[in-house]
Amino acid sequence: MLIREVILENFMSYDYARIPLKPGLNIICGPNGAGKSSILLAVSVALGQVYTERSRKLSDLIRWGKDGARVTVVFDNTRRNNRRPVPRFDVDFFRLSRYLKRDGSYWFEANFQAVNKSEVTSILSEFGINPDNMLIIMHQHMMEEFGIINPKQKLVMMEEAVGLGDYRRNLLEALEKLSQALSEEESVKSLLENAEQTLEYWREEYEKFRKRKDLLHKKQLLERELVWSQLTRQEEIVEGWKNRVKRREEELAQLQIEIEKTRGVVLLVEETMKTLHYEQRKSYHTLLILEKEKTEYETLTKVYNETLTKITAINETPSQSRTSSEQMKDFEGYISELNSQIDFSRRRLDSVEKNIPTNQLELERFDEKIELNIKNYVEARVREGILDFRRENAENEIRSLNRELRTAQKGLEDLKPLVDGAGARVKTTRSPQEVSEDIKITNVQLVTLGNLSEDAEKMYRTYLNTFNELKEKSIVVSENREKTIKEIEERKQTWKKLIQSLLDDVSITYSSFLARIDAVGKVRLTNSEDIEAAGLELVVGFKGAEPTVLDAYTQSGGERSASTMAFLLALQQHVKSPFRAVDEFDVHMDPRNREVISEMLFREISKNTENQYLTITPGQITAINENVNVITVQSVEGKSEVQVVK
Repeated sequence: MLIREVILENFMSYDYARIPLKPGLNIICGPNGAGKSSILLAVSVALGQVYTERSRKLSDLIRWGKDGARVTVVFDNTRRNNRRPVPRFDVDFFRLSRYLKRDGSYWFEANFQAVNKSEVTSILSEFGINPDNMLIIMHQHMMEEFGIINPKQKLVMMEEAVGLGDYRRNLLEALEKLSQALSEEESVKSLLENAEQTLEYWREEYEKFRKRKDLLHKKQLLERELVWSQLTRQEEIVEGWKNRVKRREEELAQLQIEIEKTRGVVLLVEETMKTLHYEQRKSYHTLLILEKEKTEYETLTKVYNETLTKITAINETPSQSRTSSEQMKDFEGYISELNSQIDFSRRRLDSVEKNIPTNQLELERFDEKIELNIKNYVEARVREGILDFRRENAENEIRSLNRELRTAQKGLEDLKPLVDGAGARVKTTRSPQEVSEDIKITNVQLVTLGNLSEDAEKMYRTYLNTFNELKEKSIVVSENREKTIKEIEERKQTWKKLIQSLLDDVSITYSSFLARIDAVGKVRLTNSEDIEAAGLELVVGFKGAEPTVLDAYTQSGGERSASTMAFLLALQQHVKSPFRAVDEFDVHMDPRNREVISEMLFREISKNTENQYLTITPGQITAINENVNVITVQSVEGKSEVQVVK
């Protein structure tokens, strides 16, 4: 989707209106004078189109009695393939508004920020819209205007609409380049001849001077190298001490980490020892209780058994005192109770005897753990002592290394005054002694040369540069001429091939559309060898008439409208703009042609619902499918009102 909504405020016959648009075909219909064409005009005004059909001044478009008007076009700027159509505005719905004032002033706003006309053009180009192309936005009466414009204008207009305009511009640019290249080539050739004669004289003078200059330059470089060689050597010494200090400091930091870790181990072992001692004492106390219970139950069991034995013996001995049955019953109950106590004591004794070995085993494990923790504690304390000793040694060594580093840095600071006047740093791997030997040899060579004039080099360089520049320029100019000629031919063939291929395809579709309205015709390219004279012609013949070029005189108004509309429909699949509009496409058409053209319009546009089409018609709408967005416009009490039908 491209345009989501058009908002009109005090624009022409509109007080306030919001017109929603959808992908595919949008049809605006209604009676004449209702304000249909004002919607397309409003869109054109908001997009900065030069065309304003009904007035010469924008202020005339303001509703009567109002001081200002505003037209807003809301674009869909949602991400497509993770990119917004206009990335500079990070919003899903981008608003482009144009304000009109009664005093004649006007301005644009993009998402409520003021922008100029060039910025609006740039933004629209990112959407792929050129509102000034008649084949993109065709207002009222442009059907007739298209028929009378010359073939060249038609061709240029079509090229821009289908995205081939750059090929024309590139070819025309190449032709202009060729004209400039030919003129420049003659001028450079004359200058080159004069420069060559003067250069030859100064060449001999320069050869005498060049060797001395090279030696002076070499001596200067050697003197710089000597200073920087001394500095580099001292920097290496300083860097060496820094690295040693750094390594020892890193070792010290690691030692400190190990010391802290070891101290943590000591604390952990101490805490573990406390816990083990506590658990050991607790287990030992449990053992004492178990031993005590064992003794108690052993004694009770023994006493109960002895008592039971005696009672049993008494019961078995005859006695006159046991003649009473009640006494016998009590005696037997006593024996039963005693047996229960004995049985209970034995069970408790068995349970205690089972727990005692378990507790003893637990005490043995505690002893082993305590012994192991004591060993770990001793090892940790010994390691802590060793690490403390190593840390102290490292700190002493770092202090010693820092003293050496400060001494080396002092030596480096002493060299700084020499370096300040030595120029840019020279990278060298040679020692100061090696550089000094080269300086002595160079001084001897300079003495043997003597003094020479400085003008020789200056003049030779000047003329050599001039000659070389002219020579290179001569080559470049000649190459450019050949390249431009080749480029012109290649661009011409590319342009011609693309245009002819496009027109062949469009012509076939155009002919098939004409056949449906009892007409024949084709689309053809004229003067194809001369791009500046090349043009586009529509040839058409109705009801058996000989096909002739479409113009303002040969065909009737209805025939021109039908032919133009057939061409526009044939071109649609090649047009690059995502938004296209035509006002009163069926003007002057008879009912049959209107119905056929409308049906073709619906069918062709339904093939591509990614693009957005806006058509305006005063006639009845028939054969509408579910993908068509119909908007009606009516005039109510002097104001235009819109209603979306589907």
